[in-house]
Amino acid sequence: MRLSREAPLFENRYDAGRQLAEKLSEYRGQPVAVLAIPNGGLPVALQVALELGVDLDVVISRKLPLPLRPEGGFGAIADDGAVILNEAAVREAGLTPEQISYEVNKVRLDIRQRSLLYRGNRSLTVVSGKTVIITDDGLASGYTMMAAVESVRRRRPGRIVVAVPAASAAAVKQLEKVADRVVTCAIGFMPRFYVSDFYRYWHVLSDSEGLKCLREWRLRRFGPKLETPQDKQG
Repeated sequence: MRLSREAPLFENRYDAGRQLAEKLSEYRGQPVAVLAIPNGGLPVALQVALELGVDLDVVISRKLPLPLRPEGGFGAIADDGAVILNEAAVREAGLTPEQISYEVNKVRLDIRQRSLLYRGNRSLTVVSGKTVIITDDGLASGYTMMAAVESVRRRRPGRIVVAVPAASAAAVKQLEKVADRVVTCAIGFMPRFYVSDFYRYWHVLSDSEGLKCLREWRLRRFGPKLETPQDKQG
């Protein structure tokens, strides 16, 4: 579906995940892993993983914020150190190598802390040879997802599918260059794209809500025996 500006398509992220799962039904019963970009991607990924009956884990990818304008970004970095720079944004902001290095190191520290929070001592989900579906609640620029794709690619999956409820046309074009497939419920062509415009109920998801999604998936897939200390925080 291609949109310019209409009423919200999704009630919330869980509803978005259910709608997205319908577009991914062909992967049910196949060797698939769903990886969510926390925090907003977790409710979406939860519904997809439950509908498909497959593994759920996280791939932590964070925006590199512009100095003095943190709402903007000049790229992203993933949990294995993969860095994707938006060269146009770097040039426009006039960033020096020192400024870039400073912001990269700050975000790397944040990613390490979030990896401990979400994964603890658990090892990475094995994705070698599998189809990996990477999810988020939407794509505006797409750079955070691009870093996640590059990170996962190093783990030798069979295919990488980027699946999000809504994405800007520009982000889809970027991701089609690095992923094997891009799946969306809606593509936006509006001049200013905001993921929140596609949701009736939108809020910044907390860490506790993100952890609760992982806990719900483990409980529904494996039962209470595999509850972890990270689960109890949710």
